[in-house]
Amino acid sequence: MKPIYLVIPFAPLIGALIAGLFGRAIGRTMSHVVTIAGVAIALVASIMVLQSTLAGETFNGPLYTWAVIDNLKFEVGFLIDNLTATMMCVVTSVSLMVHIYTIGYMKDDDGYQRFFAYISLFTFSMLMLVMSNNFLQLFFGWEAVGLVSYLLIGFWYTRPTAIYANLKAFLVNRVGDFGFLLGIGLVATWFGSLDYAEVFKGAPSLADKTINPLGMGEWLLITVTCICLFIGAMGKSAQFPLHVWLPDSMEGPTPISALIHAATMVTAGIFMVARMSPLFELSDAALSFVMVIGAITALFMGFLGIVQNDIKRVVAYSTLSQLGYMTVALGASAYSVAIFHLMTHAFFKALLFLAAGSVIIGMHHDQDIRHMGGLRKYMPITWITSLLGSLALIGTPFFSGFYSKDMIIEAVRASHLPGAGFASFAVLAGVFVTAFYSFRMYFLVFHGKERFDTSGAGHGHDHGHDTHAADAHGHDDHHGHHGGVPHESPGVITLPLVLLAIPSVVIGAIAIGPMLFGDVFKGVITVDARHEAMAELAQHFHGWAAMAVHALQTLPFWLAVAGVAAAYYCYMINPALPESIRNRFSAVYRLLDNKYYLDRFNEVVFAGGARALGGGLWKAGDQAVIDGLAVNGSARLVGWFAGLLRGIQSGLIYHYAIAMIVGVALLVWWFVPLLKR
Repeated sequence: MKPIYLVIPFAPLIGALIAGLFGRAIGRTMSHVVTIAGVAIALVASIMVLQSTLAGETFNGPLYTWAVIDNLKFEVGFLIDNLTATMMCVVTSVSLMVHIYTIGYMKDDDGYQRFFAYISLFTFSMLMLVMSNNFLQLFFGWEAVGLVSYLLIGFWYTRPTAIYANLKAFLVNRVGDFGFLLGIGLVATWFGSLDYAEVFKGAPSLADKTINPLGMGEWLLITVTCICLFIGAMGKSAQFPLHVWLPDSMEGPTPISALIHAATMVTAGIFMVARMSPLFELSDAALSFVMVIGAITALFMGFLGIVQNDIKRVVAYSTLSQLGYMTVALGASAYSVAIFHLMTHAFFKALLFLAAGSVIIGMHHDQDIRHMGGLRKYMPITWITSLLGSLALIGTPFFSGFYSKDMIIEAVRASHLPGAGFASFAVLAGVFVTAFYSFRMYFLVFHGKERFDTSGAGHGHDHGHDTHAADAHGHDDHHGHHGGVPHESPGVITLPLVLLAIPSVVIGAIAIGPMLFGDVFKGVITVDARHEAMAELAQHFHGWAAMAVHALQTLPFWLAVAGVAAAYYCYMINPALPESIRNRFSAVYRLLDNKYYLDRFNEVVFAGGARALGGGLWKAGDQAVIDGLAVNGSARLVGWFAGLLRGIQSGLIYHYAIAMIVGVALLVWWFVPLLKR
């Protein structure tokens, strides 16, 4: 094993420990220097490892054996191949941009050193997850990113909404992680190993094995295992119905919103399913389940982005929708396309989040897009980078998002699995929805008339964090601009925007050929011959340029154009129309505004049900059975029996003599018949 493999995860960890434990002693500047240096070292090392893996140099082996129980080994180990190296480069590059951006965004925050320690620890956790070669280490990284996300979402712990949001994220992820743990348990039980290579090697021999979980009839073992593992991915990657935590994660500072939504946490589930392709390819039922869940998320979460007015929540719902696209690709057995979209999405989504943070700073911490407008002339760098990110998001030809999103649409169309028809409709309709809500936000923020009040110039201050607190319906609590003319953000904030805008434009054209139709993922991702989507895509691919030119004649392109045109008409030409539509379809608007009432459903059914069950167990079980019967009942029984005994303890000798005579008589009556036998 090369020492460079150890450098990649442990450089950010060392930076996190120094900033976290000694931040007050070394000061703010040194805290961000050591953490940025750690992530930069990890990025350079990741690029070097990617070069070596592309040249055929891979590694798979244990680093440390924690325990051995009945031939089941619990190890820490690395699997370094092209998939791992690609993920490492994505995670470290986006993380580095977020670290640099944080210098400007959090400059006046009291938790400056703590924040850098957290985001560096987040990077370490995600790297350990993607570099793992066994389920134990995968689960360690899985839980570690969940823990650090809890700390970061609730970073401003004095705000009740932040505490509610991080607790919600933690609890919802526990639901998914329970399924994930069941899947790992099934792997350990039936495969006798937690090592990826051994499990994948033994999977075909168990492809027809059936089990009877909870007496629900015979199910294929591989189907149950894959669905349980995917339930974990539904929590981490925010798939319906376990998506409810992700929009509320906006309560954390904007840099961590970018990190969670672009490169860490939510991409973990997508990566995991791609890594488990040798298992998922053995179960069409599991793949159909994955595809349908992804399609529901892609379409219906996009609808929610249309009614949001908080700039960060619009971008958050676009993340949900794009994660749905990736999941649909996984269900269509187009794993490489899902990873390709994961990579392109990481860059343009990080760009959009960081641009939103720049707008928030420029607007003196007002996040309501209804209070913006005309910012193009005040914030030119933020404007142009936001435009590039939005064009990439909606799949504009020649932009990075176009190549990955179009390939997902084509892969689903080529799939023959149950549910593919619905998924194809969902991803196509999602193109229009994405274009509409993306450019709704873009036009309201950067164009049109200025809707902010500059009369209070000088009263707004950059405190380095969002003072926004969202109410239960996702609306902004601010009812007006805090005052002051909007201004462009400092260079330490705009530099990451420019650096992220470059791959948002070009990375798709560069990577599509090698990643999808080359040998990058050969031997890493398994696709069964029964699933023809990737083979069909390869037949029709004639290069990135030809694909982009041909797209000008396709339905997805014109749906995107229609979405942009509809947004322009509604918010630039006829701004009264959206209000009229909302009034006419008030029931639909309330449904979307309340996020399909899923939060309310969870509160009433699951949280309320848990409280009712707990109350019932407390009264019937604890008070009645344990306290009333077992504890107090036994005490009463002893007291009653003691009362009987106390009654015959009179202290009079003739009472005792009579008792003795009676006792002897009973013994004689008992033993004499026995002696006669």
